[in-house]
Amino acid sequence: MLKKIRQTIEGKKVLILGFGREGRSSLRLVCKAGGWETLAVSDLREVDPSKEAGGNRIDLYTGEHYMDKELLDSFDIVFKTPGIVLPEDPGAYRCRFVSQTELFIERFREQIVGITGTKGKSTTSSLLYHILKETGEDTVLAGNIGIPVFDIAEDIMPGEVIVLELSCHQLEHIRVSPRIAVLLNLYEEHLDHYGTMAKYVRAKQNIYAWQKEGDILFCNVDVLPGKEIEGAGRESACVPCRGEIISAVMVPEGEKAQGRGDIEVADNAVRYRGSGLRLPEEGLSLFGRHNYFDIGVVYGICKEFSVTDEKFLKALRTFQTLPHRLQYLGVKGGIRFYDDSISTIGETTIQALESVKNVDSILIGGMDRGVDYSQLEEYLTGSSVRHIILMEATGKRIYQEIQEKYPTLFSSGRLELVEHLDEAIDLARELGEEGGACVLSPAAASYGIFKNFEERGAYFKQYIFGQDSR
Repeated sequence: MLKKIRQTIEGKKVLILGFGREGRSSLRLVCKAGGWETLAVSDLREVDPSKEAGGNRIDLYTGEHYMDKELLDSFDIVFKTPGIVLPEDPGAYRCRFVSQTELFIERFREQIVGITGTKGKSTTSSLLYHILKETGEDTVLAGNIGIPVFDIAEDIMPGEVIVLELSCHQLEHIRVSPRIAVLLNLYEEHLDHYGTMAKYVRAKQNIYAWQKEGDILFCNVDVLPGKEIEGAGRESACVPCRGEIISAVMVPEGEKAQGRGDIEVADNAVRYRGSGLRLPEEGLSLFGRHNYFDIGVVYGICKEFSVTDEKFLKALRTFQTLPHRLQYLGVKGGIRFYDDSISTIGETTIQALESVKNVDSILIGGMDRGVDYSQLEEYLTGSSVRHIILMEATGKRIYQEIQEKYPTLFSSGRLELVEHLDEAIDLARELGEEGGACVLSPAAASYGIFKNFEERGAYFKQYIFGQDSR
């Protein structure tokens, strides 16, 4: 990896743009690789790169002009942190933008299983890593899961399987794809960054767009290469895949699979090319149809690594669901509480309501990024949930839209509007009945209210269960 980095930066003026966890990781390895002409760090905040610099001189640019075009174009190579949004298209700059993700995949492409999707990628990545590790495979987990790839790059061994969770921001500008790619789903998301669904979808499609013959793509049948993606226009059907495509489908309840995909998940049964198993009805931390789909995809991938059904099920039983992803928290005052703070779109809130039994109250709302809630609003009209508690900016918008479009639901007494999460929790406790469930599934981002979805979920748990829950 160091050789790859040195080849990229040899004799160049290099800038690390963004100095969070990934930026620090980049600086550390760039310093170790050596060979640059000048090296600098740029960030909106005041930062101290001395720890990662290893005694090397580092120029520092901070404040509101930290990514001015004139500054960036004074460098040859810019390592850009994925979350940073450039004011102009990358093609408008003289400098060359590179990323940890692209260099890492170029170096270890043959060993990587790259996983993306609007929702489910963290669960799928963690589950695949867990099962491969438990069944004796040398494997490592990194990427958007919270582990920068440069943190593990020097320790990768030949033959080791690298499970790599990839976000749209990490995929956006890369020109290389992993040997095994996974595309779980595509929903309307991150429109505050991309502006259109088409641009968001195109970023995600880089997971397979640069694959070679002999590579493998595991893909939801709804978003297969060559298929027009809802809301993304005809251009979304124009990104081919050169690898082998293995399709995966979630069969509607009560219907037969009938050869709809290579991987078929029907109720709690998974079938893949002649192999199949029935998932246990109890004893799994993952529940709900959306999680069964993720399990089915992981089952198909594991078959590529010759994992037996017996070993797969044994490892599956020991997997613990990730925090804030429809996580069961416990019972308080006779009410079961579930934390689905990861939910930032309406589709995931629908999945939560379909997965949890006897939902008494659902807590919805957060930062408004312009997401379309029409599907969620229609679903709520026919749902059996007794109390729909709406909060924050999106909660107010959903409340108003239901008032306009669904007067029967609006006047049913099931709708409640509050300002913030603490009020929503108090109301859920007041209205809840013993044996019922309260689910936090906001269908909205947390920014401007909480630092991130993790903080929102932690607040939810602590507010209900007190200091001992931390």
